[in-house]
Amino acid sequence: MVTSQPQKRPPNSNDQRTVLGLCVLLVVIVFLAFGRTCGYGFLGYDDDDYFSSNYHVKAGLTWNGVKWAFQTGYASNWHPVTWLSLMLDAQFFGTGPAGPHLTNVILHAANTVLLFLLLRRLTGALWCSAFVAAVFAIHPLRVESVAWLSERKDVLSGFFFMLTLEAYARYVEKSNVPDSRSKIFYGLSLLFFALGLMSKPMLVTLPFVLLLLDWWPLKRFEASTISRLVLEKLPFFFLSAASCLVTILAQRVAIKPVIILPLTHRLGNAMVSYVIYLTQMIWPENLAVYYPYHFDTPAWQTFGAGALLLFITFLAIFAARRFPYFRTGWLWYLGMLVPAIGLVQVGGQAHADRYTYLPQIGLYIAIVWAVRDLMVSWRYRRPMLVTLALFVISGLMICTWKQTSYWRNDVLLWEHAIACTSGNYTAHNNLGYALEAKGQTAEATEHFQKALEIFPGYAEVNINLGKILLDEGRLDEAGKYFQRAINIIPDSVEAHIDLGILFAAQGKTAEAFKHYERAIELAPDRAETYNDLAVLLASQGRFAEAAKRYQKALELKPDYANARNNFGILLAGQGQTAEAIEQFRKALEVAPDNANVHYNLANILTAQGRFDEAIEHYRRALEQMPDSIHAHYQLALLLQNRGEFAAAVAQFEKVLELDPKHITAQNDLAWLLATCPDNSVHNGEKAVELAQQAVQLSSGRSPEILDTLAAAYAAAGRFPEAVETANQALNLSATQNNKPLADAIQGQLKLYEANSPFWDTSQTNASR
Repeated sequence: MVTSQPQKRPPNSNDQRTVLGLCVLLVVIVFLAFGRTCGYGFLGYDDDDYFSSNYHVKAGLTWNGVKWAFQTGYASNWHPVTWLSLMLDAQFFGTGPAGPHLTNVILHAANTVLLFLLLRRLTGALWCSAFVAAVFAIHPLRVESVAWLSERKDVLSGFFFMLTLEAYARYVEKSNVPDSRSKIFYGLSLLFFALGLMSKPMLVTLPFVLLLLDWWPLKRFEASTISRLVLEKLPFFFLSAASCLVTILAQRVAIKPVIILPLTHRLGNAMVSYVIYLTQMIWPENLAVYYPYHFDTPAWQTFGAGALLLFITFLAIFAARRFPYFRTGWLWYLGMLVPAIGLVQVGGQAHADRYTYLPQIGLYIAIVWAVRDLMVSWRYRRPMLVTLALFVISGLMICTWKQTSYWRNDVLLWEHAIACTSGNYTAHNNLGYALEAKGQTAEATEHFQKALEIFPGYAEVNINLGKILLDEGRLDEAGKYFQRAINIIPDSVEAHIDLGILFAAQGKTAEAFKHYERAIELAPDRAETYNDLAVLLASQGRFAEAAKRYQKALELKPDYANARNNFGILLAGQGQTAEAIEQFRKALEVAPDNANVHYNLANILTAQGRFDEAIEHYRRALEQMPDSIHAHYQLALLLQNRGEFAAAVAQFEKVLELDPKHITAQNDLAWLLATCPDNSVHNGEKAVELAQQAVQLSSGRSPEILDTLAAAYAAAGRFPEAVETANQALNLSATQNNKPLADAIQGQLKLYEANSPFWDTSQTNASR
């Protein structure tokens, strides 16, 4: 076999400008295809685990975060470099979704350029390399890897994959000279490979890709060199083996056992999936985020897929001498898909678009180089190839633009998945969850029930239906669904927690404690369970135990705002005011828009007389919960106390708009309108109307309200009525032995008898 390298012309300035221009063009088409995803939000599908609810990530790049990244198997994966990259996003861009989405697009653009430069270095074929990179860049099958924030591991591992191959190519070049620097590039290729494995373990087959590149285009294979080439890859194989071991340990809970998913089904699904990926590459229609596993695949499809794969494989082997790139490309595709083809099944999907991110590069190489060689003698070869390339790229751009639109939010994503697939119970469940989050519980229930029709043994759907019924107060019905979930999966943490909530609502505290404790046994690192248990303990008056559970929750999840809020309430109730304020303030550091925390902090600040601070927090609370009657009422009192009478009137009126029978607000507003020294606020007639309503609601038995009505009559110039009503209030206060009120009314009565209104010069009714 010939061992010379591909013929390459010496670089010149025109070549360099062309390469640079193509690199820029590749980046542009990536941003044209995927740029709008930077404006998309978080999805409910794994994005909470990877970013939006992951306090380790949202804290940015910290030493504790770095330790966690390397020690955790969170989300059934060990990929510390992926975690670190997301932490860097939070560090530089904040905790919103725009930064991580932008990073995904940038990484994909970088991968595209690196692929182009790599293929050009390996083959010297400028335009073939550019076209392969362009197809890789904008094929609709890339959408899932780029638009889905949680698939950072795809684009990041792809980045290190490209760097590994680039460093390896340079190592081969230097070792052929020879050049002592070849060892540096060999070391770099190992380093990049290790980083790639720590981004996503799917790269474990990369050593085989290196051997394929040795065959073509590096042409290093000879009978005498095989053992040396294999020996050269041993460090890579060692890293792959270590990654496989760590991955199995991290995914042991998610891996489906053979008794649930027999090997025959796995092999059949693997063969069919290989062919599906081929079909989707050529005709990328009906792409979905989730393809359900089907156990009723016809035998002819399985055998037909297997026969087709064998035929193409034999063709690649027998045509290897004439078309060496075909063997490299085809075996690249087959080999790189092995970790994700379902022989070791993780999750319930039959196949996934994201798994094609790197494997299909092999197919692109095989097809593009084959077309080039088959058309070499055609008369109009160049214009035909240019036209074909433009047609393919334009078509793929349109399809990709359309496909990215479905990733804008959860509802669109799962509606599209349902439209593209059949029997997709997971899509129905996730669409139901998304609709429930939007408050569309009727529509959500419909999709949950549809999921159960397809798969009655779906524990998660039973839990979701139970939660809706629980929120509606239909406790007995909810309990049936939760119990079904536990019958299906006895160790379901979520089901035990929900049963704990249910029994607590029914007053069955012993049963509630049992289920909470079981949930903690099953998931001792789940902060939410400790918080829920603490709430139950506090309701039973077991405050010391509740405090310990809150502390445990916050130890596990320091940015858990709800736990800090609940702990603050507990501390405030125990008179530990300073400690309570500290918890509320820490909660606001991580959840600055949490209305409940602002409200609780405002209450405790009011009790301490720190009115200005309290006003600010009541206002912040009302931004998020504008229908809070108590917050409006407390804010009205504080504003009145500060002399902002017009603003206080507006708040009192808002209270009465929300609750027209709020007797205290009626009385306080009437008093303010009747006795306020500010003429712009003073309104005697309105005060009379409000006070009369308050008297009617109190059945005339409140001397305070009668006192207000007397002041209102006086403010309206109706002094005889003011005198009569004041006397009624005076007699009633004497009957109730309320001497301070009686003394105050006695002084006001003298004014009314002299035809003079009463002005409240203290400018406050905070004590009334």
